[in-house]
Amino acid sequence: MKFRVPHTYVLIFMVILIAAVATYIIPAGVYEKVKDPNTGRTVVDPDSFHYVDPNPVKPFDIIQAIPKGMKDAATIIFFIFIVGGAFGMIQGTGAIEAGIGKAVKSLEGKEKILIPATMFIFSLGGATFGMAEETLVFIPMGVALARALGFDAITGTAMIALGAAAGFTGGWMNPFTVGVAQGIAQLPLFSGIGLRLVGWVVFLGIAIWYVVSYSLKVKADPTKSVIYDLEQKNQEVMKLEEIPELTSKHKLVFGVIAIGFAFIVYGVFKLGWYITEISSMFLLMGIVSGLVGGSGVNKTAMDFIDGAKSLTFGALVVGLARGILIVMKDGLIIDTIIHGLASMISALPTTVSAVGMYAVQVVINFFIPSGSGQAATTMPIMAPLADLVGITRQTAVLAYQYGDGFTNSIIPTSAVLMGYLSIANIPYERWFKWIVPLMGLWLLSGCVFLIISVLINYGPF
Repeated sequence: MKFRVPHTYVLIFMVILIAAVATYIIPAGVYEKVKDPNTGRTVVDPDSFHYVDPNPVKPFDIIQAIPKGMKDAATIIFFIFIVGGAFGMIQGTGAIEAGIGKAVKSLEGKEKILIPATMFIFSLGGATFGMAEETLVFIPMGVALARALGFDAITGTAMIALGAAAGFTGGWMNPFTVGVAQGIAQLPLFSGIGLRLVGWVVFLGIAIWYVVSYSLKVKADPTKSVIYDLEQKNQEVMKLEEIPELTSKHKLVFGVIAIGFAFIVYGVFKLGWYITEISSMFLLMGIVSGLVGGSGVNKTAMDFIDGAKSLTFGALVVGLARGILIVMKDGLIIDTIIHGLASMISALPTTVSAVGMYAVQVVINFFIPSGSGQAATTMPIMAPLADLVGITRQTAVLAYQYGDGFTNSIIPTSAVLMGYLSIANIPYERWFKWIVPLMGLWLLSGCVFLIISVLINYGPF
């Protein structure tokens, strides 16, 4: 019988159960929390750890941890729903599809710049909108265009999915990963953007080189395709005339998006905007886009529902994952775990500690592939741990960001990965074989940036 990886919700609930059992095994302990007079942040006093009377979590408390987690993470959950709904309203106008379609179509016959340009376009979506699930609707277009130009389905899938993945991982303004993690770590929103921008360029550059190198080999000799036998059975080509025309209404929508993002950047860096203000701006962008894009009020409302609905999985994961934290908090074992981890790595060089955090996040991502969910689960532990071992919280966020992002393109628990492979009819094992070298390069480059972050004392703190 073939082993099937349990559903993400099942895995998280299993972790909640394990955490509950752990409250009966791990000694209860606490650190004193103090307010830093210089920054106003709540930090751990590293010398204050002490054991306290045990408080094991009772069976019914395990179930209560889930609604408590939903309540505790409500701000983040509704932020995800609103951003998803806003993107749904924008996408419902047809502007996204028409705009990207026009950009890709204009590059027809210019193979050497088609793939880098397409990957760059989608990487911007990943880095700003946190584009992931949204790439699925473009996969058929990418596959058909790639085949028409003499490439294969892997090339067509990769130039869209891996472009978005490089942006998502680089995430210099990704609200679902960097935004959530920095909020939990009490860092200024989107601070440290300089190093993230450099990382984004490097990760995207590596991906472009990898995909272009492969595609040119396939074009020169189709038998070099890792799915050559499957390509022989499917010779579809794209009908470029079927790409929606970019209308003046679509251009108005892009204008609204540009103005909206300009306000968000200004608000975050100059006015101290946080999740409530950013959510409001996304909502306003969506409503105005729907109206100027010709959707009408009723369709705009339905598009909002569809967009929010598409992110239900990820939004609820945040609440479920917070249930783990609730159990560990109620059982008074979080500080004991932090103390144990700190004791193990505090004697190590700080660069090794940072890389160790990164490795932990890579492993956790297999079980919690939701970026927001992983942030909700791990950052409450990693942020104070960073304080204790002498690295900045910004570096801890970077370790989470890279540990979460890269492997979403290879782990079978990633719903987005399995979705676009299904759409493109690419067997998972073929994709796995093809992407392993790229994954190695990405993970290694992530290590390099983490080491740099330690050496430059990446901050502000």
